Amino acid sequence: MSVNFFIDDIPFKLKDKRKLKSWIGGVCLDENRVIGNLNFIFTSKERILDINVQYLNHNYFTDIITFSFNSTDIVSGDIYICVEMVKENSISYNTTFSEELNRVIIHGVLHLTGYDDTTSKKQHIMRKRENEALKTLKEEFLKI
Repeated sequence: MSVNFFIDDIPFKLKDKRKLKSWIGGVCLDENRVIGNLNFIFTSKERILDINVQYLNHNYFTDIITFSFNSTDIVSGDIYICVEMVKENSISYNTTFSEELNRVIIHGVLHLTGYDDTTSKKQHIMRKRENEALKTLKEEFLKI
């Protein structure tokens, strides 16, 4: 299992990396998957826009872009997360930056395990699974 965290072109420090790795691994196991090589790249609005335009032909900002390199039941991929968008979303959704960042992280992982959010019904299912995973993170991995 290899979960890696990279900082691209912004000043950013990720907290609790070991706990996050364990949590992500547990979520994958709950979905009957194992982690192969999973990379999280934290980046700027400019970089996420460049990636969105270049690879997806979308000319807008987003908080996350997930590239899958899965094979069978092995979860592998690159997950780009725009820290600035996460900060903006945390304000819009009236939540903490940390909670929104964890939601975005697990959102990308769930995409790699087969969840889709292209319809409102699928969005509802994915959001429910995100909430379950976030509850597990709080109860089992972030105990004080």
